[in-house]
Amino acid sequence: MLPWKGEHVPEKRLPMRRIREVLRLHFEAKLNDRQIAKICSIGKGTVRRYLKRIAAAGLPWPLPADLDDATLEHRIFPPPPPAAPGSRPLPDFTLIHKELKSRQNVTLQLLWEEYHQAHPEGYNYSWYCELYRHWARNLDIVLRQEHRAGEKTFVDHAGQTVPVMDPKTGAVREAYVFVAVLGASSYTYAEATWTRDLWDSCGSHVPAFEFFQGTSRLIVPDNWKSGVKKPCYYEPELNRTYNDLGIHYGVGMLPARPRRARDKAKAESGVQVVQRWILAALRKRQFFSLAELNEAIAELLAKLNQRPFRKMPGSRAELYHTIDKPALQPFVV
Repeated sequence: MLPWKGEHVPEKRLPMRRIREVLRLHFEAKLNDRQIAKICSIGKGTVRRYLKRIAAAGLPWPLPADLDDATLEHRIFPPPPPAAPGSRPLPDFTLIHKELKSRQNVTLQLLWEEYHQAHPEGYNYSWYCELYRHWARNLDIVLRQEHRAGEKTFVDHAGQTVPVMDPKTGAVREAYVFVAVLGASSYTYAEATWTRDLWDSCGSHVPAFEFFQGTSRLIVPDNWKSGVKKPCYYEPELNRTYNDLGIHYGVGMLPARPRRARDKAKAESGVQVVQRWILAALRKRQFFSLAELNEAIAELLAKLNQRPFRKMPGSRAELYHTIDKPALQPFVV
């Protein structure tokens, strides 16, 4: 089914930096639409649409100095007006979000067609997409990222350590905390180790696979020195042992690119959550062995994964069972 007559597929938005450049070329350089389109590598129609949006928003030129990109985007692309009660049914945004994550070939176009079949009087395709994107922007950044079911596991170490005392000598040794997070569901695993070296880090991956009851297709580590010998934007060189771990379990190792914070945002968010809800809760407890510490971590980890999300229904555990777990590869020791 195609959108009805007069329906427009929503254009992909330009970055605010390029929109500002379109405005500069139009108002300051006095270039025509064709020239601007050629310089900015966009269509003439796109130039006209953005200039119309600027005019409709009543924005002056030059733009106010305190107008940041988020406010500018909101002015140019205001959220759709709320529907009057009982007029048009709102899409189920949570279901849309889950469908886009859990099914590799599901698109907004397909979901809109199903919505339109059930509600012919509902929103057209452009408003349907705009409503969903407006809803998605209000999610936490870790939930907004589009990660397919069973596709990626993000791994990192918490910056915070936990002191463990030797009951015989009284000596205190700091334990590190390994964190693994499934991309689609944010289902989290954590355990304490004595070091962050290659041996302990590789050893932590295996219980993580056991905990997830399967393996994702990709492991995304930060560029930690023991596992990634040579960080590189295009072809990072992995430590041979770490690469062999991936081969043995049938997963690909895809280190986060240098200076690309978004590549490891899920891992950093997972680390932050573990530090906030687990390590902070253990700060006043005294541990006398690594096993005792890991037992305490496991108890709080179960609570963390069951904790309801703040901005959408469900929990990490619920999303894991409905989205990630069915898509994971079988774990074979």
